Amino acid sequence: MANERLRAALLRKGVTIADLAEAIEVDPKTVERWITKGREPYRKHRFATASYLGVDESYLCPDALSRDQVAAASHSEVIAVYPHRWTVPRDVWGRLFGGASQEIGVLVYSGLFLADDAGLVRLFADKAREGVRVRILLGDPDCAEVAQRGADGGVGDGMAPQIRSALVLYRPITGLENVEIRLHDTILYNSIYRADDEFLVNTHVYGAGNAAVLHLRRVAGGDMVATYAESFERVWERAVPVGS
Repeated sequence: MANERLRAALLRKGVTIADLAEAIEVDPKTVERWITKGREPYRKHRFATASYLGVDESYLCPDALSRDQVAAASHSEVIAVYPHRWTVPRDVWGRLFGGASQEIGVLVYSGLFLADDAGLVRLFADKAREGVRVRILLGDPDCAEVAQRGADGGVGDGMAPQIRSALVLYRPITGLENVEIRLHDTILYNSIYRADDEFLVNTHVYGAGNAAVLHLRRVAGGDMVATYAESFERVWERAVPVGS
């Protein structure tokens, strides 16, 4: 689609394509493509063009500017990046779940390190009693996806027993009001740990069990947290309650 706004701005200023190209140091054919084919200028060229023509950058290229704003907001959602899950300090987990006022969510295959932490399990129970919704998604120990993840992650047949151990360790909170535990059979590309609008996202890597962890907090206009939140909900919708 042609950029009629840019064409109109040139006419109002009384300059040609060649004049603009010379002023911002690009080839005239490049400017022509911006106008006739609607190609988007690089950011530095958008700024230079807007300054030269005396118009607002968002007027000339509203779609491109919106994407830049989303990218900037999404970058602001990143609080920290940890090289491995085991490098995330324990108090970060405590602060994450302890700060929840509405929702706690865990999406893993086994997440045994959480279930094996009696203090965190008690925290889940306390939060549930305060009215916080606690949702835990574990892999179905009998599904093919869990077996494949065990093979890919280098633990062989050990994944299913880990999940069964986690289910045993979660028995003290199973059945509590506001606590729901479900089993899923999805292929996970990330494990997700959420507390309201704050997330820890543990990426999965073929052949390794300790990949990077992203610490995220939702920022207005960003879309990273929204992407992981949507993924969590998709898995939750198709998962089966424990005992069903």
